[in-house]
Amino acid sequence: MSEPVNPAPRETRRYDSRRRREQAAATRSDILRAAAALFDRQGYAGTTITAVAREAGVAPKTVYLAFESKSRLLRAVWDVRLRGPRDVAVADQPWYREVVEEPDPAQMLRLNARNSRRVKERAAGLLRVIRDAAPVDADAADLWALIQDDFYANQRAIAAALAEHGHLRRDLDVARATDILWTLNHPDVWQLLVGERGWSPDDFETWFGAVCQAQLLEPPPDGRAAPPRFEERGHG
Repeated sequence: MSEPVNPAPRETRRYDSRRRREQAAATRSDILRAAAALFDRQGYAGTTITAVAREAGVAPKTVYLAFESKSRLLRAVWDVRLRGPRDVAVADQPWYREVVEEPDPAQMLRLNARNSRRVKERAAGLLRVIRDAAPVDADAADLWALIQDDFYANQRAIAAALAEHGHLRRDLDVARATDILWTLNHPDVWQLLVGERGWSPDDFETWFGAVCQAQLLEPPPDGRAAPPRFEERGHG
């Protein structure tokens, strides 16, 4: 009688399972990198699943199995650009918590300008791709609307923190202050100033922080002149 064959040790099965997960994660990262590069170069309409698969070195079926559609792939690329590979919500990111927990109002707005600059440097090109795809693709339109809502909610938390601690200008409420922050932080403003007019990211960060302070904060009590508001410079 032949000897019974013993099953593989459980440790080996666990190792094989972990190895498969690691391989799947690596393949997913390769696809996301390939898609991001193609979206940046060719836009949404010019990028195909076949091209992404070829760039990533996988079969098109692998891309579909991982992401289901091009629009879902676009959303996944956006999530990585904004939140990082661990997919941590912006509200829980250390760089965002640093802003809303900062007690000094001027420093809070400078930190917000720093974050705005970093996000735009990382994602401005992809934001333009999503915005341009929105009129012709329903899923891209939904993603663009979600991005706008998320940006608004994040800026509202900053305006609410200023109001809670008595730093907001007396003639502003949280809703109007949020409108101002959201508008100044909009990716179209970055595109106009940095993309079209050639401002450096440093220029944008300095300007954004200063204008937010001038628009949102009460003037200092010691009588020092605050930075001019838009209407005082002939733009309001």
